Amino acid sequence: MKALLRGAFATALFSVAAIAADSLVTTEWLAQNLNNPKVRIIEVSVNPGVYERGHIPGALNFSWHTDLNDKVKRDIVSKEDFEKLLSKAGIDKDTTVVLYGDTNNWFAAWGAWVFDIYNVPNTKLLDGGRVKWEAENRVLDNKAPEFKAVNFKVSKINSDLRAYLKDVAAVAKGSSNAKLLDIRSPDEYAGKVFAPAGIQELSIRAGHVPTAVNVPWGQAVNKDGTFKSAEELKKLYASVGIDGSKPVITYCRIGERSSHSWFALSKILGYKTKNYDGSWTEYGNAVGVPIDNPAGTIWSAK
Repeated sequence: MKALLRGAFATALFSVAAIAADSLVTTEWLAQNLNNPKVRIIEVSVNPGVYERGHIPGALNFSWHTDLNDKVKRDIVSKEDFEKLLSKAGIDKDTTVVLYGDTNNWFAAWGAWVFDIYNVPNTKLLDGGRVKWEAENRVLDNKAPEFKAVNFKVSKINSDLRAYLKDVAAVAKGSSNAKLLDIRSPDEYAGKVFAPAGIQELSIRAGHVPTAVNVPWGQAVNKDGTFKSAEELKKLYASVGIDGSKPVITYCRIGERSSHSWFALSKILGYKTKNYDGSWTEYGNAVGVPIDNPAGTIWSAK
């Protein structure tokens, strides 16, 4: 029996390692594949001018605001606009897509989430993102590449990767067994602050969704911005009761930091995970939903 358990444990670890290897690429790997015609590199940075000042050679610039989000309503990019975006980028079913960006890869992870929703095969995240590439003094370029357009079509939509207000409210009210993971800072979670320092406040109420546990996104990464090992991540999330036995919903303030934790849970650990992109901006302003606020802050006052 012990031998069988050891064998099952080893198989599980191998499976987790395989998932991680299939979802991430190293800076070394990318440096060796800059001229690979089957690789398409995409930068998703949020700070103005970052891409223009210098980017990984051959990288296209996808705007989080206008390319990966709908321009009219608060929603992710539509299926039709996403198809146009990838067609222009020359991405087909045989292309390996590598996403990276600034701000700790938050918005690149959002990109990976959107690509997964639209079922784009062979999508990877550059482990450590732009910060690690620059820290290693690797080459940058300021030329915007052009590629021959193709006719990319979405084969299916993985809607089960996305959570909505009703899904989160169901957990808060006890009618769903999903686990809620709030990946914001402890002060945001406790309701001491409405938003991170220097960030515009977007919610009326502070606090967190009832039953949500708090693991700030930064606990999932090493000092160089790369993800911790699968074994370390399993221990980290298991410490708050998240072990993959129940579905998980991640959230933050606008859905970008929670995309990063979604990636760790879904793509590295293989846990069934949804990202709630409405996040606290929606939930903290919603009427009729319960809020847990340990700090006792009820309304914002200035």
